[in-house]
Amino acid sequence: MRPLALGAMDVLMWLEGTWVAEFVRVTPWVYSSLEIVHLLGLALLVGPAALFDLRLLGAGRDAISVPTAARRLLPVARAGLAAAAVSGTAMFTSGAKEIASTGAAPVKLVLLVVAGLNIAVFHLGVYRRVGSWDGHRRAPAAARAAGAVSLVTWAGVVACGRLIAYT
Repeated sequence: MRPLALGAMDVLMWLEGTWVAEFVRVTPWVYSSLEIVHLLGLALLVGPAALFDLRLLGAGRDAISVPTAARRLLPVARAGLAAAAVSGTAMFTSGAKEIASTGAAPVKLVLLVVAGLNIAVFHLGVYRRVGSWDGHRRAPAAARAAGAVSLVTWAGVVACGRLIAYT
């Protein structure tokens, strides 16, 4: 008996055969409703994340501390991420082979991984010492770099998401 070896195409075909994919494909208004949820989720994710990133880069340094900005903005960004991830996954399953074959989809996936790693490195690293560097001083280079990487990667994710429809 030979071991089961699944290639990328096998996984994509399996995804398209799931009940979720079928439901999204055949039920009126579901795909368009998922698109609306996805766009609202992106707005809730990218808007607050960008504000937090700009704070890391020095904007509003005299007005709000980094921990206060994190406490007020990041829960909204997390809720947006959840909405965008669930709706995006559901939309992807309905046409996985076609979407994966676009030029923008692999780039979007890579950017999502980069964004996730950036978040993890920031929160497990420099943010743990925020009390020692926050205030009226300039944030350390690692915090500023995390903010810049975040701004660029999330902008890229949004751009690639839009390009999927046209590539």
